[in-house]
Amino acid sequence: MNRFALAGAKTIAEAATAASATVATAMTTPPERMGYADLSVVKAGGIDLLDLLKEGLLAPSKLVNLRDVPGLDAVAEEADGLRVGPMVTLASLAAHPLLQERYPALVDAVAGSASPQIRNVATLGGNLLQRPRCWYFRSHAFHCLRKGGGHCFAIQGENQYHAIFNNMPCAIVHPSTTATALVALGATVELKNAAGVTRRLMLEDFFVPLERDLQRENDLAPQEILTAIRLPNLPPGARMAHIKQGEKDSFDWPLADVAVLLDLDPGGNCTRASVFLGAAAPVPHRARAAEAVLTGRRIDEGVAVQAARAALQGATPLSKNGYKLLLFETLVHRAVLKAIV
Repeated sequence: MNRFALAGAKTIAEAATAASATVATAMTTPPERMGYADLSVVKAGGIDLLDLLKEGLLAPSKLVNLRDVPGLDAVAEEADGLRVGPMVTLASLAAHPLLQERYPALVDAVAGSASPQIRNVATLGGNLLQRPRCWYFRSHAFHCLRKGGGHCFAIQGENQYHAIFNNMPCAIVHPSTTATALVALGATVELKNAAGVTRRLMLEDFFVPLERDLQRENDLAPQEILTAIRLPNLPPGARMAHIKQGEKDSFDWPLADVAVLLDLDPGGNCTRASVFLGAAAPVPHRARAAEAVLTGRRIDEGVAVQAARAALQGATPLSKNGYKLLLFETLVHRAVLKAIV
């Protein structure tokens, strides 16, 4: 690990001004090409950032700590929902009474992420912005496509944990379990730059698909800070569930996870459905065919089975991850039925 300075920002503008690059940009572009003699990136909880530093994949001259910026570690109730600061820890989210009452699927996703020790340090913002966990991407020995190289080693290599949708020419899966639940709930993000200009967009649109960019997972710009994740108020008939499956129920990233949000009318018919698959694609994967099966129908065992099968439309498993097809079909089936209980 290279030496670096640690700077503490007191305001969002100060943090944005001090951060010369995003982590994704810093990993693929030399500082001189960006017009900077030194390279500075933002630090939230630091879990993923320190991994990248130790692995020799990132060598900034300075880390800009967000810990002392007021308001970034708060959960606030607003007229249109909840505003969650990016520095709120995963442990705090899982224990928050408003989240437990209104967004149990998110609480399930957060509470099942990593280990208790990590959840007490890791932040929501850092969780959403973490980089992929593909072992080729994480190894200094492989200059893969996502790091600016010319080849994805996973497609013909060890790909048992990789994507089964949209997996060409890069087969990574999005690493955030929390993101799966948040996109299903219709969350939005707020971003603010050094000039104080604020951008707001749907979290689903914040994540960048392969066809837009092969070297980054999100739309965060240099000298821009993620300042809030907003959860909308849900209608009275909203029902939700999140289910994940890992290896031996370990603390590791899931093999597959599913988040479902159903709006039910007074008669029990589904008026709107949101179904997302995590650990399935380079961004949280929206299963539109499954949503179409569920919408306009009264949910029962048969409908759940149909939706689960439809969720796999368009899947292109690789040589060693075909088992994910049955795994996702099972999880979608269970999540739909869990949501209506």
